[in-house]
Amino acid sequence: MSSGKSLAERALAFGRDVYYGHGKIEILPKVLVRGMDDLAAAYTPGVGHVVRHLLEHPEELSQQSAKDNLVAIVTDGTAVLGLGNAGPHAAVPVMEGKATMFKMLVGIDCMPLCLKTSGEDAFVDAVNALEPSFGGFNLEDVAAPSCFNIMKRLEQSLPVPVIHDDQYGTATVITAALSNALRVTGKSVGDVRVVVNGIGAAGAATIDMLEGLGIGEITAVDKQGILHPDDNPAHAHWRDIAERTNQSRLRGDLTTAMAGADAFVGVSVAGIVSPSMVRSMARDPIVFGLANPEPEIMPDDAVAAGAAVTASGRFDFPNHCNNVLAFPSLMRGALDVKAKRISREMCLAAARKIAGLVPEDQVSATNLLPSPLDDDLYPEVSEAVAQAATREDLARVVVPERAVAENTRRLRNLVARRLNDLKELS
Repeated sequence: MSSGKSLAERALAFGRDVYYGHGKIEILPKVLVRGMDDLAAAYTPGVGHVVRHLLEHPEELSQQSAKDNLVAIVTDGTAVLGLGNAGPHAAVPVMEGKATMFKMLVGIDCMPLCLKTSGEDAFVDAVNALEPSFGGFNLEDVAAPSCFNIMKRLEQSLPVPVIHDDQYGTATVITAALSNALRVTGKSVGDVRVVVNGIGAAGAATIDMLEGLGIGEITAVDKQGILHPDDNPAHAHWRDIAERTNQSRLRGDLTTAMAGADAFVGVSVAGIVSPSMVRSMARDPIVFGLANPEPEIMPDDAVAAGAAVTASGRFDFPNHCNNVLAFPSLMRGALDVKAKRISREMCLAAARKIAGLVPEDQVSATNLLPSPLDDDLYPEVSEAVAQAATREDLARVVVPERAVAENTRRLRNLVARRLNDLKELS
């Protein structure tokens, strides 16, 4: 029930008016120290025995530390939400919010790390230096095109999984929603043309995911217009995408791209799609305007112009595409099988499971995605991710079928019990 306060007021109070101190997160021990014997075992001199043991058996670090369930959420603050280069200080509340979601939804402990660095080398060096303490890394709000090089370098250097959530977390949810939108419109994946506007972090990953899904043709559009290989785009990642897309060799702007297209996915800026552009699309067009807080076209305006299905990044319209549906399970599944990395196939497995969690008889133009409050969502998607990692030979540990789903449910229940105790303090 609403408190009568605005969202801005409630958001400011959320991390300020807590039972002690400030902020959304805290660190608690998992062990009880009841006396001097426990103190000696938990701290000194007991830890000396643990250190000596690890020198002889370094592979047992995961059994003697929280590393395997501890993730660093790392940013340099260069692309904070829709606010651009807000810097690492302003990014701290965002990283704390992400840590809260990881803990509540899949039981992962997270440490927000906002780096005051300059340049790709400094960022990569900092993350590599932190590797001994963490079982995985979630990059957040790192601007394109640097994020592509940073991700590539970290995937090569880190022995633990790393994901840039603004890329594959977002793209996974978009792919799930588009899969169900195609079911609603009765269109075949291999026969449609999809326009992706905004080839930054999310747009580039979405194109990669849609290629993996088997979309017939993708037209990529950015500030300078439709990407065409003969135009020698400025950035290396744009050149790569230009070579892989635009089979029809279209030239022009977004208006040209959308004419005759079956679907539009916008991860760009507000207000750049007009009703006439929607009317120019193919029969029963799909329009995903995902720019935040204001979309490329408001969903009701797109419907009025003939869109059969819409989605946005807003909670006040149907089909809210939010990466919270994906990123917790991508990391949970990867951690539980000690995955070497998080692959496109793991993300596709997550997307298919997310889409499939909406019962077939309930999929509709206004119901493409499950709720983030669905109790089955995170256990089932984590299981799908882990199984995909195993199939790809990316899992260092092979676990029994359903073990990851059961572990996710167990951790969610443990966290819920712990959070219930906070109600008496709040």
